[in-house]
Amino acid sequence: MREEYGKLDKVEMSIWKCCELLNNVVDYSDPDSDDPQTEHLFQTAEAIRKDYPNEDWLHLTGVIHDLGKILLHPIMGELPQWAVVGDIFPVGCAFDESILHHKYFKENPDSKNPSYNTKNGVYQQGCGLENVFMSWGHDDYMYLVAKENGTLPSTALFIIRYHSFYPLHTAGAYTHLMNEEDVENLKWLKIFNKYELYSKSKVRIDVEKLKPYYLSLIEKYFPAKLKW
Repeated sequence: MREEYGKLDKVEMSIWKCCELLNNVVDYSDPDSDDPQTEHLFQTAEAIRKDYPNEDWLHLTGVIHDLGKILLHPIMGELPQWAVVGDIFPVGCAFDESILHHKYFKENPDSKNPSYNTKNGVYQQGCGLENVFMSWGHDDYMYLVAKENGTLPSTALFIIRYHSFYPLHTAGAYTHLMNEEDVENLKWLKIFNKYELYSKSKVRIDVEKLKPYYLSLIEKYFPAKLKW
């Protein structure tokens, strides 16, 4: 999947166009799936903006962190839900018990493979998360898009790439694979996670009113039309 979608040759479109298309996508793993996807994105971004007014890169990260769900849209091949949304986890090493529905990993042959079922598996302790293969999903895809098309700081890319890595930032699993940069970035991810999870509100967001500000951030960090 990384080889296929990492080519970024499916379509060219702006961040804003992707936001609009995402309103036609339903994430069945989201308990608030009845709400438009953009409502969640801008609620997250505006909650962050209120508390961190000078961190404009973090505001934009709030808007784009879930845009990888565009993989569910027909324009991107309409991948199945299980391959796009939900929690992510490392492969090539033992499946931690904090992973959602961990009990089903007993059906996965990797759990019985001595090369993969130890704590470190195929990795070295402290190797850095960038060297760890994660289960495929919208996180990794949007990370590839943002990395190749824009100028967001590495901390923002880390947040996008691992925001669904709940075993790490919620349960504290897999920290033995992190390096020093990961440790610093994780601090920001935990800050972001509070807004990503708990900023949802029944108060409707006036997207058109916010549009000029976020378009200015898109122009700053993604000056050209993006390849997806």
